[in-house]
Amino acid sequence: MNFKKNISQLIISAALLSTHVYSHENDDPLLASLLIDKLEQHSNSTTLEAQAWVGKDLNKFWLKTDVENDKGDTEHAEIQALYSHAVAPFWNLQTGIRQDVKPSPTKTWGVIGIQGIAPYFFDVDAALFIGESGRTAARISAEYDLLFTQRLILSPEVEINLYGQNDAETATGARLSTMNGGIRLRYEIYREFAPYVGINWNKKFGNTADFARHKNETIEDAKWVIGLRAWF
Repeated sequence: MNFKKNISQLIISAALLSTHVYSHENDDPLLASLLIDKLEQHSNSTTLEAQAWVGKDLNKFWLKTDVENDKGDTEHAEIQALYSHAVAPFWNLQTGIRQDVKPSPTKTWGVIGIQGIAPYFFDVDAALFIGESGRTAARISAEYDLLFTQRLILSPEVEINLYGQNDAETATGARLSTMNGGIRLRYEIYREFAPYVGINWNKKFGNTADFARHKNETIEDAKWVIGLRAWF
């Protein structure tokens, strides 16, 4: 009698365990997302900033890309391939590789960074880059969405780039190199589809500015842009 009772208890326990595991797997499905953060035009120049990920709740594989084209020539092209692990609510630790395709010569960097939502809903992306021959760089960006209505949204943002060494080949100087700021007003026709207009400001500092002066390039500029933000 005890034997039959024990068998019955084991069967019930196994059934409950199977149900728990099955539910747990369904609670953490494999998902994917693509965000075209900026696809914008100014005069003869085009900028694309996009990122995509695939994975589960805690672990994901990310791709990030940033491309700038001027008069048909690609002036800047960068892609990052990252493994992302959630370390806190709304925060992910990311590690991987960054490949600079343009400007020449191409460069490869190791990446360690953190991405998430800071207090007051600032979107923050900060990364440290380690390259060949001990080269180092860092990038910090922050963006905030100010809702006028559920569809009309103003987004100010800022990005700072720093380098550990001078690099004459790519015309980047040590310490604070560039700062980019922008403000964009978008209208979400659908939540996933939003055209926008805005103004973008760029400035070079220190040795990066000196490299630009030697090439008779501008140190600071501001320009109006029109673009599209979409996600899938």
